[in-house]
Amino acid sequence: MSGVAGQASDLLGSERAADRGRLLTAAGLAVFIIVSLAAVAAKGVFLSRDVIFLWVLLGLLAVSLSDINGYLRGVLTDWLPFFGALFAYDLLRGVLADSLFAAHTFPQIRVDEFLFGGAVPSVWLQERLFDPAAFHWYDFAAWAVYLTHFFAVFLVAAYLWRRAQPSFRRFRNLILALTAAAFVTYMLFPAVPPWLASDGGNLGETQRVVGAVWSEIGVSPAAALWEKGSSFANEVAAIPSLHTAYPVMILLFFWPTGSGRVRALCLAYALAMSLTLVYTGEHYVADVLLGWAYAAGIYVAFGRLSVPWRERARRPAREIVRPT
Repeated sequence: MSGVAGQASDLLGSERAADRGRLLTAAGLAVFIIVSLAAVAAKGVFLSRDVIFLWVLLGLLAVSLSDINGYLRGVLTDWLPFFGALFAYDLLRGVLADSLFAAHTFPQIRVDEFLFGGAVPSVWLQERLFDPAAFHWYDFAAWAVYLTHFFAVFLVAAYLWRRAQPSFRRFRNLILALTAAAFVTYMLFPAVPPWLASDGGNLGETQRVVGAVWSEIGVSPAAALWEKGSSFANEVAAIPSLHTAYPVMILLFFWPTGSGRVRALCLAYALAMSLTLVYTGEHYVADVLLGWAYAAGIYVAFGRLSVPWRERARRPAREIVRPT
């Protein structure tokens, strides 16, 4: 009887510990949401990579109060290398703004003209839809979709880290490989986006719709912790469009195992981002299509490279025969 009573006591203790863990998680999440809303109201929208990274780490801490040791290990082994690689990309991309190669203007224009019978979609769409004197609902929708680029990958990574850390590591590696491939392309083939081609007189009139909406709503991005203004920006890092490639990679990652609703949501996001980038004058259709192609190529390459590793892991270890 004492053994049964001990087991019941242990079970009751485990249930109480689980209840405390759920309560801590709920309380931590609630506090984090309130503080986040207050910070946005006071400082602006978080767009800088360093600020978003700190925000994600604080959010993960808020939902990991019942396992602080696990959280600290995860930050050191999973998140710091992830952020370090992306931060290095931001830094090096800014250096590429003074690339030895001249920025290309006309190849992407010619591709769009070929695909659309002589018209460039960014120009065509803005002529019919954009009026800087009277903003429409879709201008604000495009602004919101565009801004998700700065934090969507981190939010997906945080979700995976909490739910399935092997999936988090696979997703992280896909994103880093995709980013590296884009960086090499930026270095070898700097490309001018539509709005900049318009400024140079090489394309019909287009405007940066996202910037115009920022001015219209009177909200500014939150200041960076480490960056100084746009010192890490590179206006000719347009091919391929990473703004497109990241949502496409999210779509591909969740497609094999996601429910119909998850697949539809990811597909809608990828399509919405693609249309947004063309309409807002940030990218040509050619840039967007290459973003889709880069994401698909990296995803397929990882899948093929991982097959031998999975087969090796499933292969039974050979018995060691010791001489007698």
